Amino acid sequence: MSAETMSPEVPAAPNVTPTAVLLRALGIISAICGLIIVGSYEITLPAANANRRIALERAVLKVVPTAKSIVEYYALPAGGIGQAKSGEAAPPGVAKFYAGYDDDGKLTGIAAEGGAKGYADLVRIMFGYDPGCQCVTGMSVVTMRETPGIGDKILIDKNFLANFKALDVKLKDDLSALANEVKAVKHGTKTNPWQIDAIAGATVTSRAVGKGINDAAEFLLPKLVPNIEKLKVKS
Repeated sequence: MSAETMSPEVPAAPNVTPTAVLLRALGIISAICGLIIVGSYEITLPAANANRRIALERAVLKVVPTAKSIVEYYALPAGGIGQAKSGEAAPPGVAKFYAGYDDDGKLTGIAAEGGAKGYADLVRIMFGYDPGCQCVTGMSVVTMRETPGIGDKILIDKNFLANFKALDVKLKDDLSALANEVKAVKHGTKTNPWQIDAIAGATVTSRAVGKGINDAAEFLLPKLVPNIEKLKVKS
């Protein structure tokens, strides 16, 4: 038997899919996935916006419970206020706030958002402001991810929530800034109406609430208070 007869067969080379074909297939798949994602977003966007509006209205009504209707406004960095269109994103550098009105169209209170870093993440709160007493008259949490059973006590602790029945946020005589810094103090050491009696064991979260209110009020109130007469009757 010859050596030529004994030579093993050489396997045929496998079929290789051209790179261009693979790229074309990936491109088609990516385009289809993109269309599905965009389509799903567009379909669910109205419902998501409606849910956000409902959640926002609930937060505002919680801190201004006498309001029967709500109007959105914004405070400009250089001073002055403007009425926001429903669902309109606030221009850069402005502070959005919400005026609550009774059935007769008279102002019953102001609601504004604030936020500060807590123990785990940003703690975003809504607070009510009464121009008559120049004080915060309510506080609710918009979003937070604090430790269950500890940080989330700010939602239910009656003594802590009592801080916001008449929290002093008066301005200086020239209306340029808060007369006193709003801040949380160690539990049991509150001596002034602009201080917040912190929750024992949840001091970091308590401080986040105080800083959130202080920073928001520091920016908003010097622009809001000089223009409060413009808001007393619903336009």
